[in-house]
Parts: sequence; C-alpha cells; structure tokens
Amino acid sequence: MGIFAKPDLDIDWQEYSNCLGVDPDLFFPERGASTREAKDVCRACVVRADCLEFALQNGEKFGIWGGMSERERRRIRRQRALERAAAAAKTG
Repeated sequence: MGIFAKPDLDIDWQEYSNCLGVDPDLFFPERGASTREAKDVCRACVVRADCLEFALQNGEKFGIWGGMSERERRRIRRQRALERAAAAAKTG
C-alpha cells in the first residue's frame, strides 16, 4: 500500500519522516480515540509542513497528517478558500 499523490506533487520528503516504519494504524485512530500519540510522532518531524501540505493538496479526509487531524485540516482548507475568494474579489 503506497501513498498516491497528484502527479506534480513532490513526495521525496517521505524518506525523512518520523513516521517511516511506524505502524500506520497509529495515524488513523478510531473515531473518538486519542490522536495524541500520532501527533507526538509528528511534533518534532523535520518534514511536518510537507506532510501537511501533501494532505491538504490531496484532500486527505482521514488520519493525522503533518500533526493535524481531519477537523484541523478542514479549518485550514476553509481559511484558504476564504483567502482565495477575498483575493479574487479584490482583483475582479
């Protein structure tokens, strides 16, 4: 099972991730279960921002990516959409 990304997205960062070799189930907890352990793995990861951006660009709806839950990533996507709409309104 590999990670499939949009064709133009660089995924070389994965080689440097703290989660490399960690049980993937840790990053996909059952609904209502703690995400703390997964976020602890992410906290000091040197590619955390790349991982988060990967999840945002690929619309990952499940799991912990870049130290953030699905709900936290939804907030970022909404904020970015609002910023794009505001920028378009200024130029349009």
